[in-house]
Amino acid sequence: MFSKKQITESTNSCSVQLNNLKSILDSADAIVIGTGAGLSASAGFNYSGERFMRYFSDFYKKYGFSDMYSGGFYPYASLEEYWAWWSKHILINRYDVTVGKPYSALLELVRDKNYFVLTTNVDHQFQLAGFDKKRLFYTQGDYGLWQCSKACHNKTYDNEKTVRLMAAEQENLRIPSLLIPRCPVCGAPMTMNLRCDDSFVQDEGWYSAANRYSEFISRHKDGRIVFLELGVGANTPGIIKYPFWRMTEKNSKSEYVCINLGEAFCPNEIASRAICIDKDISNVLTDLLKLQ
Repeated sequence: MFSKKQITESTNSCSVQLNNLKSILDSADAIVIGTGAGLSASAGFNYSGERFMRYFSDFYKKYGFSDMYSGGFYPYASLEEYWAWWSKHILINRYDVTVGKPYSALLELVRDKNYFVLTTNVDHQFQLAGFDKKRLFYTQGDYGLWQCSKACHNKTYDNEKTVRLMAAEQENLRIPSLLIPRCPVCGAPMTMNLRCDDSFVQDEGWYSAANRYSEFISRHKDGRIVFLELGVGANTPGIIKYPFWRMTEKNSKSEYVCINLGEAFCPNEIASRAICIDKDISNVLTDLLKLQ
């Protein structure tokens, strides 16, 4: 059990923190990278504000929600409306998008190191940046995949071709009924392969990635391992943050690093082996690259 009292950003100057961080990354036997939505937000892929209004002002006027998260949970009256929303959402966040700066910077930092990435992000940015696919575990799904809404079988389906058709052919915030995707097994409507309830499909690729991650952790659990947490908030701390804290506490050779604007902290129990940087992730990674 960790104490309720937590430490926030180190009292050391940023330059000292960066030099310390470079040193522990260079000397690590392994680096486990855990990332959340804050990393993509640092890349400018915000789900509210100006970016939302740029792409979804028509949805805002009709339905009243003002951010992309709300749009994903809105109770649309028809599947034609549901897929009008999701096709556009997928297109701008998964397919018609460039690589975010912090993802490219992170790859440059760890390209030649022994790393593994655990992420709750579903926007495919790691693969767009060029990370080794065998070193990635997307725990919560992928915008590029569909599954049966009834989870009648454990298989997912690539959606790019149909998504592009939906986005191109929708009118009045509705797609043509003929484009509504159906499960090839039971005929039920398809849905997004995103973890939001017990119907989330964990396909063969998901289990393979989970096994690779587990094996990586097992192989290095007693060595000099760095748990590098980037942009993980309070929505799902049990996936990355809490396990990182526990593994750091158990292994006296390990180090914990948290970089997250407004949410950089750790328990006192691991504070002596932690670096918490309360600054923009993209700026920190860029500055760290300059020390290479």
